[in-house]
Amino acid sequence: MAAGYWRDVMSGGLPVPTDRPLDELTAELTSMLGSPDPALRDGLAYPALSTWIARGVYDDLLAGLGDGMATGLEVGLGGRGDDSVFRRAWSVRVLGDVLARDNEMRLLTADQVVRWGDRVATWLVREQDLRGWVPEKGWARALAHGADALAALAASPHLGAPEETVLLDVVADRLVLTQDQVPVDGSTDRLARATMAVLRRELVPFKVLEPWVARIAAHASPYGALGGPVGDPLARTAASQAFLRALHLQLLLAPEPPSVRSDLLLVVVAALRETNADHLL
Repeated sequence: MAAGYWRDVMSGGLPVPTDRPLDELTAELTSMLGSPDPALRDGLAYPALSTWIARGVYDDLLAGLGDGMATGLEVGLGGRGDDSVFRRAWSVRVLGDVLARDNEMRLLTADQVVRWGDRVATWLVREQDLRGWVPEKGWARALAHGADALAALAASPHLGAPEETVLLDVVADRLVLTQDQVPVDGSTDRLARATMAVLRRELVPFKVLEPWVARIAAHASPYGALGGPVGDPLARTAASQAFLRALHLQLLLAPEPPSVRSDLLLVVVAALRETNADHLL
């Protein structure tokens, strides 16, 4: 279908067209999520899907829509620098919207949510393409969108302490693996926000959080526990360092702080002091 069709839908306030079946419309929008043309992808496809999810259009079909988005995480996985990243990055963003809708309306089973959580976690630590803005093609932002999906998962009542702990481990794993692509698109801030979503559930004890911060801190200093230099040490540690700073800011300023804020702030500040010793006067 021509882009003009969807521009007309958009200009009309995004009503669900009545001239075609919803499943056909959804399949077309899903295909457009992988387009390298930002006007189609984040200008038309994503706004349509996100708006219809929020309006309840998919409430009876939410499980199927989520499964379709989870399948999109596998398209071209392992590639780097090609256009397949758009399908993965925007599929996980839509999946985050699906999860947020369930958090509001309680439409899904625990098994469905946990299954998607496993797939998001597996994809996020395996994703190789961490580009943010792609010239002439717009935003990819796989890491940032993945972080948003983690935040939606963390807020799900279907997740208990073990699952919330796994989400924190996924954040740490992703930071440790991000050694040669320095995120400059706000991804580490979004990961910190996802971490706050976990902390607000008040399910993960401080005795788990302290060594978790220590693990990230060990990869946040070019002079720390990483061993001899391999490549640019600042590039290898930039993601972990930026995350610790973002988490510090979240703990200081975010509304509705978790009960562990004071204790965790001390741990994060100590990690920042240790990993920035050369910069402190």
